[in-house]
Amino acid sequence: MGLTLTVRARASSTHDRPGVEKGKTDMAGVDTIMGGDRESRPSPIDVHVGSRIRLRRTLLGMSQERLGDALGLTFQQVQKYERGVNRVGASRLFDLSRVLDVPISFFFDDMPDSLATAFGGPAARRASGHTEGQDPFGDDTLSRRETLELVRAYYRITDPAIRKRVFDLIKSMGPADA
Repeated sequence: MGLTLTVRARASSTHDRPGVEKGKTDMAGVDTIMGGDRESRPSPIDVHVGSRIRLRRTLLGMSQERLGDALGLTFQQVQKYERGVNRVGASRLFDLSRVLDVPISFFFDDMPDSLATAFGGPAARRASGHTEGQDPFGDDTLSRRETLELVRAYYRITDPAIRKRVFDLIKSMGPADA
């Protein structure tokens, strides 16, 4: 019993992207290889945008299925967006920003310096309001499960006065210079 695997890839020749030689990377981050086909791994920018979709969805306590329903997609399609396997088009990004109640720029916030430099440079980030030392956390603190659970628990406190006291208590427990 034999198994046949057919892989379909969008053909892309270097003629579609003037000035790009085979084996080089163009400004869109697309690697051209022997035949000019795009490599099978996701673009780092698509992965970043997908991780921001997942972050916001989980902060809202929303399942992939519920997000998919709101967008007219299956949960599998949402998974592919979140992993960066499928690119998010402009209209879909607009729909996501509406459903997740964030500005479109949210999906590009906290982009690693290496990506921001390769795809727009420091001047572009400064022009859009981003500065070099903006991320006080050198790691993925904001996307950790613990952080998400803490934020959800905090916003489940319905009394604003109690929520403010909890906030003040947590701030007082940290270092004084923060």
